[in-house]
Amino acid sequence: MPEKKTIELARQDAREGKAPSTQAGEFVREEMEHIRKGKHGARSTKQAIAIGLSKARRAGVKLPPPKGRASKETRTQAARNNAQGQKSPGKKPSPTRSRAITKALKREGTEAASPSALSRQASASARSRGPADRRQAARKAVRTKGPVGLKSAARKAALTRSRHQ
Repeated sequence: MPEKKTIELARQDAREGKAPSTQAGEFVREEMEHIRKGKHGARSTKQAIAIGLSKARRAGVKLPPPKGRASKETRTQAARNNAQGQKSPGKKPSPTRSRAITKALKREGTEAASPSALSRQASASARSRGPADRRQAARKAVRTKGPVGLKSAARKAALTRSRHQ
């Protein structure tokens, strides 16, 4: 069950007209915090993100199931979570299953939520999307950042370039 604070932050994002993926980001951030604090672990960063997205869908964020590349099981489960979040609360989850999942996650490590692991995951994801997608994301950033954000981003890029030379 997500924390009240997370649900409130996601609802605030929705009121501000932000994208469903932005709203879902709050749940992913909460999941990373849980892993870092040692509440439970995750086998990989991808799994940690998937848990967060699943919680977001169940909480009612209108996040569509993943497209083509994901497996059929993943798409089906995402659609089920989505349906569960859009309707009124259904039956309670089985306590036995909940315990089993928590126990399994507690056995996993916390490396999945480390800054370096998150960075690797983001880079790999961007690479798989291709240059056209990255260019589009950069153009959107220019539109939405505003002058102050652009200035700080340019400064950061300059620092990164100087570090790599």
